[in-house]
Amino acid sequence: MNQKKSKNTLLNWELVSTNPNDKNWDWKDLFCFWGCNIQSVIGFSLIASLYLVYELNVFVVLIGTLLASILVYFLANLIGKPSQKYGLPFSVILRTSLGVKGAKYLGLFRGLVGIFMFGIQTYFLSRLFSFLIRISIFSYDNSILDNDIFLIFLLGLNIIDWVSFVFTIILQAFLFSKSHQFNRTIIRFSAVTVYSGMLIFFLTVFLYDVKITSAAFADIFSINNLFDKGNIAPLITVVGTIFAYFSIVILNYGDFSRYVKNENELKKGNLSLVLNLIIFSFFAVFIVIGADIFLNKNLENMERILTNPTDIIGKIDNTELTVIVLFFIIFSSASTNLIANYVPTQNTLLNLMPMKLNLKTSAVIIALLGFVIGIFWLPLLSQIGILAFVDTFGAFFGPLFGIMVVDYYLIKKTNLDNKDVFSLEKSSLYFYSNGWHIKAIYSLILGFIFAASSIWNESLMFLHSYSWMIGAFISSLTYYLLVNK
Repeated sequence: MNQKKSKNTLLNWELVSTNPNDKNWDWKDLFCFWGCNIQSVIGFSLIASLYLVYELNVFVVLIGTLLASILVYFLANLIGKPSQKYGLPFSVILRTSLGVKGAKYLGLFRGLVGIFMFGIQTYFLSRLFSFLIRISIFSYDNSILDNDIFLIFLLGLNIIDWVSFVFTIILQAFLFSKSHQFNRTIIRFSAVTVYSGMLIFFLTVFLYDVKITSAAFADIFSINNLFDKGNIAPLITVVGTIFAYFSIVILNYGDFSRYVKNENELKKGNLSLVLNLIIFSFFAVFIVIGADIFLNKNLENMERILTNPTDIIGKIDNTELTVIVLFFIIFSSASTNLIANYVPTQNTLLNLMPMKLNLKTSAVIIALLGFVIGIFWLPLLSQIGILAFVDTFGAFFGPLFGIMVVDYYLIKKTNLDNKDVFSLEKSSLYFYSNGWHIKAIYSLILGFIFAASSIWNESLMFLHSYSWMIGAFISSLTYYLLVNK
């Protein structure tokens, strides 16, 4: 009896191989997955900024974006195939490379980044709900907000902000912890809804003045100096910037690819990232240009073009349009939080304490930690440069990816043991040295040093966008040489 218990201390029903009936994701689901990854306020601002604010040649930006998406496609296929084949999430596949104990503790770095970003993203998401509450109260009676109770602040938040934040974190924990299949529904609904919202916003600014808006949009498509040598550096910058944006979800992509029907659907779905970027770029740039034309005709002293959608709607004096756009931004922010932060953190916690946690209990932990991070974001965490430390934890992502890929394809020749991956027996394949794979750990640390140097070494900060790839290359090469010497 004790032996049986010992063998199953790593077993959790949320981490075991996906039921064949649940492997029903196709390329359309992955299209929505990648859509949700880019359909965020940050994604909108990033794309629009590259095309407009930095005054880069539009074709240089387009080519750079496509090159970055192809790179993400290639890497997503590499890391997604093991999980698709065996139905196992990232944290369990990691056991085969770092050892069953090494994966449990070193995989926490992904969870730490996830929980920090979940709390921060929840704070900003709650601000959208607080805007809606204020608009509702103001529309009912504009004098209510002048009451003293709304002028009392605790940790930088008043009563409306507190209600919004608590509501937001409880709502996310409730929805995201229902089931993986329900998360699939959220992803589908959000992607379609946000693209529909962008289409409505696009038509709104386009029909405002069709001739002027179309002419302004056409003006940015210039092929002058396209092949100038001076475009090489901007092209490299664009590739690195776009890749860095997606790099956070590449490592734990297996958390989602485990549900894909087959490898063919996986490849087609990953290729849809290219289509997503083209569609999203078109909408983002056109909306920003159209909104700028609208605002410049209706406002004075517009010193710069606005690329943040919340800034744009804040300048447009139209309550109905503002409310509609806020709802679309809420959908996009919540789904991004689910994919990039919540699910990776959830699986990391389940892997840390597989016998004690499930979807509901892990949701409580994530909600509590996210609550603490969110409420202290404005008065404390944002003031002490906490994101630099979060980036430092993120410097492990590339090295982890490099080790996993080399180990799976070149060392293990794509063959894993589904039984031993849940065993703590010393004779199991992935127990290594008391549960730790020393050669993999050494390679991971070395890759981390190189990747983190672009964060803390001022002379190397120009490589920050490529730190993920640098770490992946160093760790994968070191690991391969150590294992095959």
